[in-house]
Amino acid sequence: MPHYQCIIIDDEQDAIELLTKRIQELYDNIEITAVAENWKAALCTLCSQSADIVFFDISMPEKSGFDLLELMPDFKTEIIFMTAHNNFALKASSVSATGYMLKPVDDAELCAAINTALKRIDNKRAANTTSALSVPVPNASPKIRIPNNNKYDYVNVQDIIYQESVNKCTVIETEINKYTSTTNLGTYRYLANDFSFFQVHRSFIVNLNYVVPHESSRLLIMKDKTEMPISRNIKQDLLQLLGRR
Repeated sequence: MPHYQCIIIDDEQDAIELLTKRIQELYDNIEITAVAENWKAALCTLCSQSADIVFFDISMPEKSGFDLLELMPDFKTEIIFMTAHNNFALKASSVSATGYMLKPVDDAELCAAINTALKRIDNKRAANTTSALSVPVPNASPKIRIPNNNKYDYVNVQDIIYQESVNKCTVIETEINKYTSTTNLGTYRYLANDFSFFQVHRSFIVNLNYVVPHESSRLLIMKDKTEMPISRNIKQDLLQLLGRR
């Protein structure tokens, strides 16, 4: 099952807790990786963490959800707006929002907005897979194309130890070199579909062929001695997968 990450931005703690509960009850494959209760915390979070979906409260002190988006003109994440007012729908559509919901949020409206967002995300992932992975050469390892400012690096998939999200970019570690991709970590999630990769944490995708056996279930140790945190919600699946290898 595909895995998705989301961030919730709302100045009301009760609203955050209610939305978190509804998402967790309705979707097993959506992880809430961060929340923010004011525009400064929200801006810091959005600039440092990648996500598939962001839930924006529109009416917040000092800066609205729309104001936040104006500070990030290249923001590409799926946006679902939440508001207690019904007069922002036209403006929400002008910024290509995936959803627009009135508080208190109804489960049917929430599912409709999320399902639309997930379809868009899946389409983008499929497009990224097509463009990022070159046609395999017979008897050779498939390669990925890594955008790096004005050029591209090409790396054998089997040589990648892990990928790390760093400031909306992706650091790709191999046994020989380290590369920095100007795209976010989500660009490379498709590797888990056809290759030995697994997203063990919101910031890390690892090549399971480079995991070193050890006793702890709290973290992974890679061949290059890097220690990887394991998200609680995927720990059991990961341990079972490693046990079968």
